[in-house]
Amino acid sequence: MTLAPPPAARIGDTLAEVATPSLVLDLDAFDSNLAQMNSLAARHGVALRPHAKAHKSSAIARRQTDAGAVGVCCQKLSEAYPFAAAGIASIHISNEFVGVDKVSMAVELASHVRLSVCVDALTQVAPLGDAAARAGVHIDILVEVDAGQHRCGVTNDDALLSLADAIAAQEALCFSGIQAYHGGAQHIVDWQARKTAASRAAERAAHFACTLEARGIQCTVITGGGTGTVEFDAASGVYTELQPGSYLFMDGDYGELTWSDSLRWRQSLFVLSTIMSAARPGVAVCDVGLKGLAVDSGLPRSVQPLDAFDEHSFTYIAANDEHGMLEAQLARSGDTGSLLGTRIMLPPGHCDPTVNLYDEYVCHRNGRVVDMWPIDARGLSR
Repeated sequence: MTLAPPPAARIGDTLAEVATPSLVLDLDAFDSNLAQMNSLAARHGVALRPHAKAHKSSAIARRQTDAGAVGVCCQKLSEAYPFAAAGIASIHISNEFVGVDKVSMAVELASHVRLSVCVDALTQVAPLGDAAARAGVHIDILVEVDAGQHRCGVTNDDALLSLADAIAAQEALCFSGIQAYHGGAQHIVDWQARKTAASRAAERAAHFACTLEARGIQCTVITGGGTGTVEFDAASGVYTELQPGSYLFMDGDYGELTWSDSLRWRQSLFVLSTIMSAARPGVAVCDVGLKGLAVDSGLPRSVQPLDAFDEHSFTYIAANDEHGMLEAQLARSGDTGSLLGTRIMLPPGHCDPTVNLYDEYVCHRNGRVVDMWPIDARGLSR
């Protein structure tokens, strides 16, 4: 006998009927964010290669490429497999990797898609080139440069040129350009300070590109940027390709940033939860804790009752394994019993790791389920 839990939702259900915890996606807000980013990239004449580590769903990747994206980024090789299987033709691994197992995955992927990967050390080049040659595949290589993140990436001209020469010596590898990503700049709250950090990163990328051109090495691709700096990166005249990810969903962390008047991002991603205990005055407990909500960027900044006419108000104050602790302000004194069964919507503080906790998106329009999208790259972190 096969025993399995029932589905969390069915097409046509209202959100009040969806099992909790569930990851729910407002498709009207999602579509608005998708269109806005495509328009921004097109207006500045830059390619859009969204980062799939944010959504981990081939269903979403197909919607992005159908709307004009040139492909997707993945952060890990194993993460790229569902996207390749779904027919995403161009995938960039925006990260370094080492080891026989990783090289084997890269070569296998390159036999199915146009694959580009990052390097920042000479010892990463030869094993990949040799394996690609034996397999009869070609792989595009981008050298990652340190644009201010101080994490991965070469830090000087000599290292960049040495890598470009080493790549050129491998007939199965093609030097395509550089990756210049400054992750820390994405989350600077103040708009002007964020613009300054992004401008410095672009200047650093431009310097490295000029170094290559002075040696007669063509730098076809300069890729990088993210949701927080995308408006500056697109207008910089430096980047040829942008890598935003969270823009489709937004989250509590991005919600605290100041944005220009031209950008109208909407929160589309929520965790749907139910209050399942209210035994103590002034406290309610919902069924979403650490196993259903990433808190590395803080607890949910807001708690929204699903019923717009619900007069209670809540503050999410602590996350345990399976429980979320809420401070509850009752509409009527002593009305504790009315809290049980109340549905609430929680915007995650950080969308990427929250998504990685779920198997599917429950997609809705105006509170009614219209589709279910699998999160088919969930947990693929090799």
